[in-house]
Amino acid sequence: MARGNGRTINVKIPTQKVITALQQSLAKLELDYTTQDQAEAKYQKAMEKWRKEVIKFAMDNIAKAENIRTNYRQWTHNLNVDFDLTVKENEFPTEPERESEVMHQHAYREMKEEISNAIRILQLTDEEVVSTSTYNSIAKYL
Repeated sequence: MARGNGRTINVKIPTQKVITALQQSLAKLELDYTTQDQAEAKYQKAMEKWRKEVIKFAMDNIAKAENIRTNYRQWTHNLNVDFDLTVKENEFPTEPERESEVMHQHAYREMKEEISNAIRILQLTDEEVVSTSTYNSIAKYL
């Protein structure tokens, strides 16, 4: 494998190890896809809790508000109040982070097909080691 600095890496990886790694990667992909709804629900619940904490923080500190803007819509009887608060980093609630990325069905199918194809092709070969070009084409799944 050539890199930008002109050096090459030449490693011989046993085909069976690559097949095993791809099978593990495929199993993880399938697990991540089937559990992503649960992970997303957990994230949305945490986000709702965080939004409530932010609202409470804003209401508790409204006396420090700057640049207050209001907009009243008479036809819908809605009042929008917008203001700015300058806060210290450690006093503001921490926003939750997603534990996993949301994977769309088409991306899942494409990745699953590519990994499955790579496994089938590698299982058919008599070569004991995987070539560098083959490894480069499947490395993103390992």
